[in-house]
Order: sequence, then C-alpha cells, then structure tokens
Amino acid sequence: MSCLHKRPKRTKSQDEALQEQLRKVAQENGKRLGLEGDADLQFLLIGGELVKIRSSSWKKNRFYKLQEDCRTLWHESKKTFRRNQTFSIDDIESVRKGRQSEGLKKHTDPSVEEQCFSIIFKGRKKNLDLMAVNAEEANRWVSSLEKVKTTISNLSHQQKSEHWIINCMRKADKNEDNKMTLKELKHFLRQINVEVDDTYAEEIFKKCDKSNSGSLEGAEIKHFYDLLTHREEIDVIYNKYAQTQGQMSLRDLLNFLLNEQREQATAEDASKLIEKYEVDETGRQKKHMTKDGFLMYLHHEEGSILNPAHIPVYQDMSQPLNHYYISSSHNTYLMEDQLKGPSSTEAYIKALTKSCRCVELDCWDGANGEPVIYHGYTITSKVLFRDVIKAIKDYAFKTSDYPVILSLENHCSVEQQKLMAHYLISILGDALVTKPFGDTMPTNFPSPEELKGKILIKGKRLNKLDEGTVSEEDEAADCENGQKAKPKKSKIKLAKQLSDIVIYCKSVHFSGFEHAKDSHGFYEMSSFKESKAFNLAETSATAYIHHNMDKLSRIYPAGSRTNSSNYNPVPMWNVGCQIVALNFQTPSKEMHLNQGRFLTNGTCGYILKPEFQRSLSSQFDPNTLTQGPWMKRKTFYIMVISGQQLPKINKDKHKSIVDPLVRVEIYGVPADNASKETHHIENNGFNPMWNENFQFDIHVPELAMLRFVVEDYDTTSPNDLIGQYCLPLTSVQNGYRHVPLLTKRGDVICSAGLFVHLMLLDAQ
Repeated sequence: MSCLHKRPKRTKSQDEALQEQLRKVAQENGKRLGLEGDADLQFLLIGGELVKIRSSSWKKNRFYKLQEDCRTLWHESKKTFRRNQTFSIDDIESVRKGRQSEGLKKHTDPSVEEQCFSIIFKGRKKNLDLMAVNAEEANRWVSSLEKVKTTISNLSHQQKSEHWIINCMRKADKNEDNKMTLKELKHFLRQINVEVDDTYAEEIFKKCDKSNSGSLEGAEIKHFYDLLTHREEIDVIYNKYAQTQGQMSLRDLLNFLLNEQREQATAEDASKLIEKYEVDETGRQKKHMTKDGFLMYLHHEEGSILNPAHIPVYQDMSQPLNHYYISSSHNTYLMEDQLKGPSSTEAYIKALTKSCRCVELDCWDGANGEPVIYHGYTITSKVLFRDVIKAIKDYAFKTSDYPVILSLENHCSVEQQKLMAHYLISILGDALVTKPFGDTMPTNFPSPEELKGKILIKGKRLNKLDEGTVSEEDEAADCENGQKAKPKKSKIKLAKQLSDIVIYCKSVHFSGFEHAKDSHGFYEMSSFKESKAFNLAETSATAYIHHNMDKLSRIYPAGSRTNSSNYNPVPMWNVGCQIVALNFQTPSKEMHLNQGRFLTNGTCGYILKPEFQRSLSSQFDPNTLTQGPWMKRKTFYIMVISGQQLPKINKDKHKSIVDPLVRVEIYGVPADNASKETHHIENNGFNPMWNENFQFDIHVPELAMLRFVVEDYDTTSPNDLIGQYCLPLTSVQNGYRHVPLLTKRGDVICSAGLFVHLMLLDAQ
C-alpha cells in the first residue's frame, strides 16, 4: 500500500506569494531556457511529494521541487545536520521510468511498476529511486525532468555561460533586493573563481555605479556584466577582419574563414553562418556579422576544435569487423575495485550507454542453480547472469546501433552453462547471432553495418565452424584470463548449447603468430594480458599488425591491478589491436584517451583503422619508422590563448581560487609522444590569459591523439585536475577554436572551456 498522500494545501497568501515567485522565475530563467510559461517547468517549480526508496523497510515521504534557478532540484532531508539537500540537473545522466533500477526491482512490488521511476546520476553517486502517488504523476515527473534536462544540455556554450554568471549574481545578492553592494560584488567575484584586490574591486564598482548610490542596480549591473565578460582576445581578432564600417561583411568573414581558419569555405558558407549566428536583425539584412554574432559562431560547433564533419558516422562501416578499433570494457560488472567492490547491472548500463561495444561477463555457479557474475575468489558482490542479460537487451543499442560483443569468462558447471545458453537465446531473441551469415561457410567477418542491432558471443567452442555439430558436452581448455582460472585445473566441461552460439569470436590459446596463421580460422581469437601484449607490440609489431588484419585480438589489464587501474591503450591501437579492454569504472588518463579515440564517428564505438593497418602489403612498425604511406610528417602549431569559467576545485572553501595552467599532450607512435605546458596564472579561474605558443613534430598523424589538461598549480602537493579534453589529431580544425572541458569522469563542464589557435601543416 502506498504511503503517499496528496499535496498539502497552501493558504491563500502562500499561494499568492508562490505565484508571484513563479511569475518572476518564468520571466527570467524560464525565458533564458526558452521555457517561459511552460507547463512542465511550472510543475517542477511547484514540486510535490514522492516516496524515496532505499530498502524494503526504508520508504520515506520527501518533498521535491525545482529551485528558482531552474537548474537545481531541492528535496527535504530529515537528517538534523542537513535539513535540505540539492543536486544539479547537470548531474543527472538519465531518468528511467518504471522499476528499472536494481533497488526498485528488489524493494518494490511489480504492482507499483507504473508509479516508479529512478534518477540516475553521473559518476558514482547512488541512484535516486522514487515512487509517485499514481502513474500519471510519475509520468509527469519523468517527462518534465527530461524536458528541462534536454533543454539545458542543448543550450549553446554562450547561453550556459550567461545562465551560470547570472545565477552566481543572484546568489551573491544576499538580501535579495536586486541590487549589488561592494561587499556582494566581492562575494560574487569569489564565486566565479576570481580573486581581486580590494582596490581593483572598488575601481570596477565605481566605474559602474553611475548613480553614486553605493549599490549597483538595473543598467549598472548590466554594465558590470559587460565589463566582466568582455573578451579582449576576441576584440583583437574581430577588429583585424572587420573592414566594413567597423563590422565584418560577408567578404570579410569569408576572408577570415579562408585565411585564419584554413577552411575550404565559399561565400555561401559565410552567408549561412551570418544567417545562423548573427543576433542583430539589421546586421543579418546587410549580410554583416557583428562582434556578438562572431562570438556566437566561435562558441558553436563550427567554431569548435572538433571538426563537425566527424561528429556523425562518417567512416565506411562496410569493412570486416576486425578492421575497426572497438570500444571495450574489462570487468564490466564492477562499479569500483576488484577485491570488494559491488557488482551491478548498472555498470553494464553505464558502459553500454557510453557506446562501449564489448563487455565482459565473469560467470560462476550461483545458488539455487542460477549462474551469477562477479570477480571470482574475491568478496565483490554477485549479480544474477539473467539480470545482466536483461539489462544488455534493454540498453545495448540505446546510443549506438552497431554490434555488441559479450565476452564470456566461463567458470560454470555444465548444468548452469545450459541455463546461461537458455537465457542468452530466450532473452536476446533475434538480436543474438546463432549462425554464420550467408549460405556458404564464411572466410571473413561481416561488417559492423551488416551486424547492426546484433549481439555476438565470445567464448569457448567445442569444434570449428565448418566441422558440423557435436553431440554432447566435452572439455575445452580454460586458458584465457590466467589470473581468474580455477586453481590446478586447465580444462572445463563445456555445454554444447553454449558452444553452439559462439560463432565469430571463438576463444583460443595464443601460441605464436605463425601458429595462428597456419592453424586458426579468422573467427578464432586470443586474449592477451597487458604484459604479453606490450612485449609483442615492442618486439614483433609488424607481425602483430598482420595478425590483426585477419583476426581479432583482445587485450585486458593485469590481474595485479586490484584497484581497477588501467594501462595505456595507445601502444595497443598502434599495432592494430581491436578490443583494447579498459576498466570503464575507473576515471583516469587512460579512459580519457579511450573517450577521445571514440569521440568521433557518431560516438558509435567503432573507429576504422588506418589503411596501413589493414593492407596486407604494409610493413608498418610504430617503433622503427620507415618511409611508407603512414609517414605523413606534419608540424603542429598551437597557441594556448585563454580560459573561460574554470570551476573551483575546493568548493567548500569560500575563498579558494584556482591557479590554472594548461598542458598540451600528444599520444601516438613513440616518436610523436610529447608534452608541453604553460606557466600558471595566479588566482584567476574566470578568464585566465596565457598566450603561449608550442610546436610539435608529428610523424604518423593518423594514430596521434591530442589531449588538453587544465590543472590547479600547487607548490607543495601534486596539481589537481580542473578539466581535460582529448580527440584524434586528424579531427582537429585549424584556426581560432574553443575547446570544451570535461571532468575526470568524462562529463562536460557546462560553462568552462579554453580558447586556442591551432595549425596542422605539412612539415617543410
């Protein structure tokens, strides 16, 4: 029985006050979001009571509402030390309707399915499981939250920036009189990560306080905002090209696109940019771009460092599967470390919705005849194999249509293996590949395009594909992930039903490249632990590359990485390994590189390998560079100009301001690896200016990754990460570009960014 009751009635005066408050919010923040007067926004602003569910016995009524900034959800808390709690809409990864989370499935009855929903957060924050009074109310919460979340994420960088600054101003206005005193102005500057001395703060204040009233209001606050957000570096660039009555004509803009941005632009392209980004109607009619329009253009995808042509799926997806790098996860079931961390279906959902296309299932005999997934011989928690397969079925193709590979690490008895096969076939249905494509025995992999919406099983098989069927279970060598193998046993019994659904990814032991070439079919693949793979990449790189032209290779972290740390994936990509499996649950430089590698091509989880890693005539060796089609020497020039609205690292310390520096890193073949960094700027995270130039020599640009790292400089301890961004060097746009910044976990920092000038030119 539900423990909800109807929303409490308010007094007439309370209602009037609330309506007035909502009217102001709708006019200001709602208008900025483009949701002025929107019924769903109003629903969230009024709020309502929901049941928060933590366990079968812990189900409490809590009041939830959207705060006036339209970006923060507030809810009451009964804990004495924190009466109220908030979280940002930006922190929400998704809102799921129904009993989709492990908690709701475990702690609620199926009869309340329609009343339940979950808020899933980015990072490691626990899900928020909730229940509404009825299905209609639940639907309203889900659709309203999704609408506001989508609206905020679709705002331009400039809109997010303005929204953030204005909300900081509102917080600084302690007595809520819509005026700003000198004390409040100083408080505001600290909030936005700028430390200024009292004299400078007073100078700004006097310059804006035209009325000499001792506080800023109305047009004076607008003047202060304009002074604060003025971008001197943009002025310099704009004024250089604005040769027509102080503005950029269509010809001036085209001149900028051709000479500065090095784009193959036409007058029609310039005209489209003016039509799209010019904010002044008169300017649009004259085919002019004002400074505001120019800044708007620079903050959108055309002005971003990432080439917009590389954002959708742009590569040939009809090549054989092994011709692609495949985004891959190791120990996918773990949320934390490998010794005592929790196992969860949520970990699979997070990986799949990040376009991971190969996930690992570590399968063991469970209680009541039900196979489970966990890290064997440890105290990590267990999750039912059946539940994981259901989660994979539901989320495999939410963000990418391209095939998913289930890498089975099988430690089960024959009886439980039969149940595994039953679940795979019955739950996955037509999505599961259970026989080779075509009428004849294949000699090569199908393509990602042919395998759209399909799920492949990687595991042991009792026979070769062309050997017909076997009648019953037999023994198969258990020789893959050595650190997980059963003690003193080298073989396990394999159920025929499970063996029969391993089609294109049969696991076999690696005994050398020549042996693999002579004895193994294209569909027979080996897994290499990192030490073995790195050794082969160093000593037999060309042979490894040729092995990967015909077969798939999977690399996995050493068993000694009990804290779920990661190895550098770049040397593995350099030798053409496709399934370079990383611990997705561990935020790290290695995961930043992985996110950068799979950032382009529709973030579909597949990236076509360079031609020299696919052509049989290739003699490419990343360690000893010789002349060949891979050698396309470039000089990469980069100027780190400025930063915008870098976040505070220590938000608890009121007066904590960052001292930012920027490091520019290149990852690729050993000859291309390099790193250079700027000086640090003291006490300014809002608009630091570096204006520092760097130059890098690049030999194999098709394998090079560019990574930006912004850190808070510290003389006494290691620098703290402020933000980072990584992308393939071949996807970089030349010219003046904005660089978005991501958190350590890979989530976008809404208003933060870098402004740089880049030029990738043929080496002289």
